[in-house]
Amino acid sequence: MSTVRRPDHRSAHRPARAAHANGLRHVLTHLITPLLMCIGMGLAYLGAFAHPAPHHLPVAVVGSGRSAQLLAQSINDKAGGDLEVRTVGDRAAAVDRLTHQDIFGAYVIPAKGAKGASDAVDASGSEGAPGRAGRSGEAGAPSGSGGSSTSRTSSGSAGRDGVGGAARPGKPVPELLVATAGSDTSATVVQKVFTPMAAQQGAPLKVTDVAPTAEDDPTGQGVFFLLVAISIGSYASVAVIGGAGAVLALRLRTALAIGTSFVVGLIGTAFAGPVFHLVDRGLVGLWGMAWLYSAGVLLIGTGLHTFLKRWTTLGVMTLFVMLNFTSSGGIFRPEMQNGFFAALHSFWNGAGFVEGVRSHVYFAGYGLAGHVWTLVGWLVAGLVVIGVAASAEKRRRTAEAEAAAHAAAVAAAAVAATVPEPARSGRPAGGAGPGAGHGSAHAAAALEEEMEEELEEELEEAVAV
Repeated sequence: MSTVRRPDHRSAHRPARAAHANGLRHVLTHLITPLLMCIGMGLAYLGAFAHPAPHHLPVAVVGSGRSAQLLAQSINDKAGGDLEVRTVGDRAAAVDRLTHQDIFGAYVIPAKGAKGASDAVDASGSEGAPGRAGRSGEAGAPSGSGGSSTSRTSSGSAGRDGVGGAARPGKPVPELLVATAGSDTSATVVQKVFTPMAAQQGAPLKVTDVAPTAEDDPTGQGVFFLLVAISIGSYASVAVIGGAGAVLALRLRTALAIGTSFVVGLIGTAFAGPVFHLVDRGLVGLWGMAWLYSAGVLLIGTGLHTFLKRWTTLGVMTLFVMLNFTSSGGIFRPEMQNGFFAALHSFWNGAGFVEGVRSHVYFAGYGLAGHVWTLVGWLVAGLVVIGVAASAEKRRRTAEAEAAAHAAAVAAAAVAATVPEPARSGRPAGGAGPGAGHGSAHAAAALEEEMEEELEEELEEAVAV
């Protein structure tokens, strides 16, 4: 009696299980990149923005004589390093310091009110140093990117800040000079420092903005979000040029990167000017800085793609998002951040762009040259990376050509060793007849075809490597 063998379902399912395992391994491997992005973004953004507090934030007391010096010293003592208070002789000198961004607020002591202001500091206790209050969530640095906008006029701010009391007619009131174009958040912090002093004198604090931002950008943070748009357009283009354009010569990829940066700069300028009116003047200079910034990002990313391949996206995000946006000064200036991001602000390209635009548009070009040189330095770094990548790709092409030549030589030697030499008498070797010679020819042709196929496979492997 014959037995019927049933098919082994386990053997049939093995290829499917192997395929699923390989697919799962492939997905898990590629999940490493977004998880690393999540970790990096959390560390960067929360490390830079989670606990803003002043660190030696420079402010000034306007006045001459011993009373102004005592007031400045009293504020310094109570601030404990959060503020760096100095004295300025007159109001004009304070305005000049603000427009040079040497200070971020100046408290003008009212006439015949210096003694009262000093007494207000003594009476206010810890209110004179809101840097510590900012750490506990009260009168310190505002969280987020909004904050409260500093008044552009010279109106009293008592109602808005909850400071009671009104000055009697003709009574001098204290004045606070700020420059919101330099940093709205810093101006808000300074205002919260000096408002309690005015309250102790029974007078509202008069706030004067000596460098206001454009009307459609009241917080001045539109420049930061412009940086975000230009950055995304730049490093996203790196993936296209480096990935889809990998078959192109590096020289052509470099030209594409420079051309793309030109277009990205134009788009950013259109957003800043006619579309959203973030700035009301200096659009040509803004485009120049946008092009320099974008070209640096694109050149560095295109060059890095030669070495990083699929890790290029993570690399450029680390450079131009995680470390770049957080140190740019667009939300909080370095005086409101920890030492790491404050140090990056001095030379990173995002800070060069944001501070350069502020200087060009709002502060009559003070410090502009240094910010432009920062952008130029990153552009030069991009050209250096491109040069290194060109050298590496040239060595790679040379190695591939040598491997292909070696494979061809091996194949030729194998063919020569397999095909027999014809007999000197003109007859096939071994005295075989014409039929044997014909068969040998067919065998030789078949062997040669087989060797050619092996050579093609070896060449493909060499090129792939």
